[in-house]
Amino acid sequence: MKSKHASGSKTLLMSVLMSAPGPLVIGLGLLVGQSSTQLADFVRRSAELLAIIVAFIVYRITAAMPEQETVRKARYEQRSNLFVGAMMCLSGVLMLLTTLFAASSDKGNVIPALAIAGMGVIANTLFWIKYTKLGRETNNAILLVQARLYRAKSLVDICVTTALATVALFPGTAVAYYLDMIGSIVVEIYLMLCGVRTIREAANNSK
Repeated sequence: MKSKHASGSKTLLMSVLMSAPGPLVIGLGLLVGQSSTQLADFVRRSAELLAIIVAFIVYRITAAMPEQETVRKARYEQRSNLFVGAMMCLSGVLMLLTTLFAASSDKGNVIPALAIAGMGVIANTLFWIKYTKLGRETNNAILLVQARLYRAKSLVDICVTTALATVALFPGTAVAYYLDMIGSIVVEIYLMLCGVRTIREAANNSK
């Protein structure tokens, strides 16, 4: 079991390291591009990075606790999940408002965000498979939630890649405009749904 805990810890650490450059690159890309999808994706990836960091810290803390301290472990997991869920909901709402009231028609250069999203499809799918395997082997709640998170991340990155590719290939067209808006709204709905689900699960676990 210790080896599986170590594998879970290493996988979470790798998730943090691989997720960290995403918000930075897309944030720098916003200096030359104003795509709604790009802006929403920046917030989404920042929220996910914080969620993964919190999951890594909580996993390390709870893994080191004695097995009999189940109540304390549950309290740690509940509080971190409530925080992450609330933060994701807030990010989704703010970005939805940004998208709906965005007036810029010049999207600029979205290539950095497109490259990150494309690589994200591959990386997130691999992490989804890894976390699913680890979650089934250990029945660890944190790893099982990460499996669901990375499944959603993969699907959203496919959507973001499609939207940004359209903006890059057909700049200034109506197709690019509407696909960009649809892509950003999908990301924002994803943030809010994940946040609500996380909060609901954390609240149910406290009963």
